[in-house]
Amino acid sequence: MGVRIGVLDLQGDVSEHIGAFRQALAEAGLLEGSDVITVRRAEQIPACDGLVIPGGESTTISKLIDKNRMRGPLEEFQGGIFATCAGLIVMAKDVPDPRVRSLGLLDIDVERNAFGRQKDSFEADLPIKGLDSPFHAVFIRAPVISRVGEGVEVLATVDGAPVAVRQGKHLGLSFHPELSGDTRVHRLFLSGL
Repeated sequence: MGVRIGVLDLQGDVSEHIGAFRQALAEAGLLEGSDVITVRRAEQIPACDGLVIPGGESTTISKLIDKNRMRGPLEEFQGGIFATCAGLIVMAKDVPDPRVRSLGLLDIDVERNAFGRQKDSFEADLPIKGLDSPFHAVFIRAPVISRVGEGVEVLATVDGAPVAVRQGKHLGLSFHPELSGDTRVHRLFLSGL
């Protein structure tokens, strides 16, 4: 049975996630009957099994969610959400920045640009719970998770700070797995749907 993955096409790494999820579905033997689509309208959300809130600029993404009347459908969504970098910020319960109106779908607090500015971006081979070997993670102006609530599982840390978490069907990442060429994290999300 296929799955439908919708990538919020508001801002950020949309095409990269579409390509990574198509590759992940093929590698998992799920491509036939499955679909990866761009989501530009709120009414597309309930028809998806999983959604992606990609990296980009969190203040812009949160404003466009409201402008496109997606907040209610996202808060009520029954499937899993795969949130990367800015998407993680938008999913958090608390973000100490009044310009970001987060969804509160992950019981975490997040600090924007916690690792520094663009010039402080870095890559690291990251052990991730559920993967058999380290994942080459790309951190670009990455946020860090400053608080993890009950029911949130920490999957990876950098210098003791959580950078990958799972809560129910939702997966939140400080980094950009769609830029690595390795679809194991995308497949990890698919396995939880």
